[in-house]
Amino acid sequence: MIVAVGSKNPAKVQAVRLIVETLDWQVEGMDAPSLVSPQPFSDPETRKGAINRAKACVNSGYKIGIGLEGGVVDSEAGLFLCNWGALVTEKLDTYVVSGAKILLPKEIGDLVRSGRELGDVMADYTNQKNIRKKEGAIGIFTDGWITREEMFAHIVRLLIGQYQFYKKRT
Repeated sequence: MIVAVGSKNPAKVQAVRLIVETLDWQVEGMDAPSLVSPQPFSDPETRKGAINRAKACVNSGYKIGIGLEGGVVDSEAGLFLCNWGALVTEKLDTYVVSGAKILLPKEIGDLVRSGRELGDVMADYTNQKNIRKKEGAIGIFTDGWITREEMFAHIVRLLIGQYQFYKKRT
C-alpha cells in the first residue's frame, strides 16, 4: 500500500516513513493545502489543517492520507507549541490525534504573537535556514532530546494504532 503525506517537508515525510515502513507500506509526500493560516494559532485551527492535508491526499487518489500540522496555542502560561495529525481513509474514516506541547520562551512567543511565523522566528533565532524541515523549534528548545521528526513520528504511531484498532472492529 502507498500512503500519502500531505506535505513534502522532510521531517514530516520521514516521520511517516519510519512508522509505516514497519508495515511494508510505502510513503509519498505531496503538496497538500492546509487551508488554514500559515501560522495556525489554536488547537482547532491546527487540527483542521492536519485533517485538510489528509483529505487532500485521499482526494488525489490515495487509499490513506496522513496530514501533520504544527501550530501554537496561547494560554495564561504563555505560548505553547502544538502539533496535530490526521489519518483519512478512502472511505473518509478519519482519525485525529494531538501530540505533546511545550512552552515557548517568552521572547519567541512575543514575536509569533506579533504576526510572524514560528519557522521564520526560529530561523532568525538559530541563524539556520529551513529549521522547520530539520529539528524544528521542539529540537532547539529540548536541546535535541526531541526533534520535529520524532514528535511527528509519535503522532503517526498514535494514528496507525487507532486505524488498526478500529479496522479490527469492523
